[in-house]
Order: sequence, then C-alpha cells, then structure tokens
Amino acid sequence: MAEPRSADHGAQVDEKQARSVAEQARESGWELPGFAKELYLGRLRLDLVHPFPEPGEEARRDGEAFLGELRAFCAEIDPARIEREECIPDEVIDGLRRIGAFGMKIPAEYGGLGLSQVYYNRALTLVGSVCPALGAMLSAHQSIGVPQPVRMFGDQDQKTSFLPRCARGDISAFLLTEPDVGSDPARLHATAVPTEDGSAYLLDGVKLWTTNGVVADLLVVMARVPEGPGHRGGVSAFVVEGDSPGITVERRNRFMGLRGIENGLTRLHRVRVPAENRLGKEGHGLRIALSTLNTGRLSLPALCVGAGKWSTRIAREWARERVQWGRPIGEHEEVAGKISYITATTYAMDAMLELTGQMADEGRNDIRIEAAIAKLWASEHAWTIADELVQIRGGRGYETAESLAARGERGVPAEQLLRDLRINRIFEGATEIMHLLIAREAVDAHLSVAGDLVDPDTGTSDKARAAARAGGFYAKWLPTLAVGQGQTPSAFGEFGPLAPHLRYVERTSRKLARSTFYGMSLWQGKMEVKQAFLARLVDIGAELFAMSAVVVRARHDADHHPERGSGPFELADVFCRQARRRIAPLFEALWSNTDDVDGKLSRRVLGDSYTWLEEGVIDPSLPGPLIGGSEPGPSLEEDQHRRMGGT
Repeated sequence: MAEPRSADHGAQVDEKQARSVAEQARESGWELPGFAKELYLGRLRLDLVHPFPEPGEEARRDGEAFLGELRAFCAEIDPARIEREECIPDEVIDGLRRIGAFGMKIPAEYGGLGLSQVYYNRALTLVGSVCPALGAMLSAHQSIGVPQPVRMFGDQDQKTSFLPRCARGDISAFLLTEPDVGSDPARLHATAVPTEDGSAYLLDGVKLWTTNGVVADLLVVMARVPEGPGHRGGVSAFVVEGDSPGITVERRNRFMGLRGIENGLTRLHRVRVPAENRLGKEGHGLRIALSTLNTGRLSLPALCVGAGKWSTRIAREWARERVQWGRPIGEHEEVAGKISYITATTYAMDAMLELTGQMADEGRNDIRIEAAIAKLWASEHAWTIADELVQIRGGRGYETAESLAARGERGVPAEQLLRDLRINRIFEGATEIMHLLIAREAVDAHLSVAGDLVDPDTGTSDKARAAARAGGFYAKWLPTLAVGQGQTPSAFGEFGPLAPHLRYVERTSRKLARSTFYGMSLWQGKMEVKQAFLARLVDIGAELFAMSAVVVRARHDADHHPERGSGPFELADVFCRQARRRIAPLFEALWSNTDDVDGKLSRRVLGDSYTWLEEGVIDPSLPGPLIGGSEPGPSLEEDQHRRMGGT
C-alpha cells in the first residue's frame, strides 16, 4: 500500500507553489465570449446581453408550475421555529422531498425536475425570503453538493447511481475546507491513499464547516492522492457515502446567523471509497471544484435578491407608517435616501441575477466572471441593504422578532436578516478572494501575451518572444481605448433616457482598461501583490456590469410590462446615478490611497509594536477560570437529544 505524505504537507507549501496550484486548477482559455471579460478589456459588447434574454416556453411552464407549488408549501413554514430551535423540522424536509425541491437542478431523466438556472434561482429567492437557513441547505445540496459536480464531471454510471438518490431527497454536502486550509487548496491535508489492488482509496483527514455535513447521506470530498506508480496524484474529488465506516461528525457548529443549518466538523479515518466513486481524473479535484462554483455561486445572489425584495417591502411599510416630526419618516431626506438605495439596488441585483442565470442556461457565453461578480457584488450590497433596514426601523430593527411579538407588535426579523446575510460575504469565496479571482480572469488577456515579461523565472529567449507578442497585441489594443461610442451623443438611442448611462459605461470601461494597463506597466511582476489596487479595478468593473444589466433589464421591462409605466426606467436611472457616485472615488483611490502606509502599519501591529494600545481591557476568550464555571457547548449527541425532545 502506498504511504501517505507527511501530515504537515501543507505547511511546506510556499507562496509560489500555492499560486501554481491555483493557476493549474483554473479553467484556461476562452472558447466562448464573456461580457464582463470584454468590459475589463475596454469593450462594451452589448450584443451579448441585449435584448435581455428570457427563458423558453417549456422552461417557463415547468418553472412557474413548481414555483406555485413551492410558494404554497413555504407559506406553511414557521421560520420563527427554525430560528428558535436552531434546526429545520423533519416535516419541512419531508415536504421539500415530496414536492421535488431536492432535485430542482437534476435532469428529469434522473428523477429530478430539470429546472433552468433562472427558475432554480427564483426558487432559492422564494425559499430564502421565508428562511435563509432553508435556502442555504437547498443551495449547499444542489449548487456545490453531489448533484452539480456529478452532472458536470461524472460518468454515466455515477450519474445513474447518485443523481436519482439526490433527486429523491438524499441530502448532500461538499467537503473542501479544513481547520488550517481555507482558500489556499495547495495546503490541503486530507489524503486519499490507493489500496494495493487499486480498487479503492482510503481517506483520512478533518473537514471543517461542512454545511449539511451533520445530516448528509452523500458527500463530495476533496483529498490529496499521493504520487506513485500508476498514480499521478494531486487533489482529487470523491463521492462518499455519509454513513461509511470511519466517518465521524464530531461537532455541530453554531453561528451568528443561519441558525438552522446543519454545519459541522467531520473527521475521516481510513474511510474506504471505491475507485469508481472518484470524479474525473486524479489531480482534477480543484478544477472540478472551481468549475462547479462557476454557476454554483449564483445561489448566493439568489438569496440576496430575496433579502432585498423583503427589505424593500418592510422599509416601504414602516417608513410610511412611522411618523416623526409631523411627517412619515420616509419623507425625511436621509431616510428617503436609504429607501431609494434599497429599492434601486434590489432591482439591479435582480437584473444581474436574471441576466447571468439566463446566460448560464443558454450556454453561449463564458460566465465565470459574471457569476463571480454577481456573488461578490450582491453579497456586499445585500449586507448594506439589511444594515440600512435596521437603521430605518431604529430600535425595532435591533430588537428581535420574538421580543417584538411578545409585547404585541409585528415580529419583523430585521436583526436576524442582518445576521443571516453576513456569511454571504464569506461563503464560497470571501470578498477578498473573489477580488483576486476576478482580477486574475480580468487580466488574463495581458498575462497570455506578456506574462513571461513579468515572470522573474523566465529566460532571456522567452522574454524576447513575449515582448514580440505583447508588442503586437498592444499595438492593436491600445488605440481602441482612445475613442468609442460613449463619446457619440446619439449612441444607444434605443434606450431612451438611459442612453447616457450606457455611454458612461462604454467610456468608463475604456478608462478601466487603460488603468489596468498603466498598473501592469508600473508594477509588472509585483502587480499580483497590489491587491488593494486590483480590488478597486474589480469593483469598478462590477459596478459597470450592474449598470449594464439594469439598463437592458429596464428596456425589456418597459417593452414587455407596460403596466409598470416608467417605473423600470426610474429605478434603473436612480441606480446608475448611485453607481456612478461609487465609481468615481474608486478611480481616484487607484492612484491616491494609503495602501503603502496601511501595509507598513499592519506589519508593525503584527510585530507587537502597538500592544500598549490593547491595555485596559479584559479578553474573555483567553483560557483560565471564569467565575460561574464556564462549560463547553453540547456535544453532537447532546444536541441531537435536545432536538428530539430530550432534556
């Protein structure tokens, strides 16, 4: 039997090796066009998104039928009970199984509903508006759990074996993160050692934050196969039975929000997994994970849209009913600004989600950047929306729904929404990681022609060839950034009053591309460590994508929903004005910022230069005796006993 690598394998990986692993895992090449990719290159390819795409008749019929059934079921759910008891009742799970909610994305030939991405997103929006924890459970099962990677990378036997089970309601989970490994998969510790006869792998390791892992019937586990005779090795993906001998769920984790999710710490000890349960080739696990997330990430903006729509309603009702200083608070300018932001941003989030979802369904575009932007942008703005809602409701926003109801008021869970949404800025790629991921894709065209010029390990001859390639590319590309449609007053006339915003998008995308080029010229190989600069570039592009989506959506709504009057144009106009105000300081901060001094100060803080600032407080998290006898939380067995009605 092959011997596993040392348990401290991850600790030996340096930054260069980590980047190399991530680079090898990413999807290289662009076989299909990408709207957002073109934006970052200074090109507004409106033909890729306009007219605003719509689902086909069959997808619409099937999707609307299911949404009707799902809406009726969700109306019977008691979300306060889920929050109070910190678990999803069995009858809710059984009801979701009955209506096929666990098979929304699974093709009908395998027993699923075969919904389009657009209607899957709408279903998550609906469920998430009732109970975000329920939306997270369904999302983790279908967006990144067993169904999605098996659909994309499984062979026919794997699809036949696993997809019908998932459609019937076998819950699945995705196990990648480890206690010391988050977004740096090169340091993955979990191992999958082949047996001597090659018929199976023995999995060992510890996985953290396994959403659905406490109750999962099937798992997708990422583990490292050692190199050896007949084995190329590398991080690989396996479908594992949840009740396999050697799997122990040691803890059910608890969080500030999403209190109903079954998230735990899972230990694997010599778990035998048949070789036929490996997804794809050895060493392709990270590629599978990243490809799965390309569309899987859309579940989070779907949940954010649900939060935005609900927040819009609560803000409208409260700001109209609550009177201060002789007027409804919604008529006071500061509160009016918050209501405007909540409403216009929700419309933009919905537009971005619908557009990206339909692009995923049509398959005509590479949406890796669009999906990442949707996750990044929506999770950040949804959090701000929830924060503004709490502020609008004042003390009632900070008070729990249970407390409000106990004293006879409407139990509006605004503070819970804030807690529930906070994780979306971390889930499936924290904001900081999303900035780096999108930045890498946005500068791909530059690196493909000039990468060897900035790589310190590149030889002289390779640098000469790279210089020739780069010279040809930039000689053609740079002149295109000087002028464009955005400088023509009559351009985009079919968009009526919104045309100036599209002209702004076109001009600004060229400015963004020029800024990217200037940055690469200035820092060259050091560009990759200028993360704050890259983050601002990404955020500018994200706002431009949002503006494009909301404008084409407004044109579509105005044409197809005349009963809405000028509403779509008004919402899009206000949103674009707000987005332009956010973009301006981002451009200014590209070149005028405190990045260098921030880095210097941070290093001094890490070097204990300012520990004197920490004096005068007590840290209750430090070990030591506490008056009152602090005890650890309940074990998994105690927790299950409590949830089953024990004392």
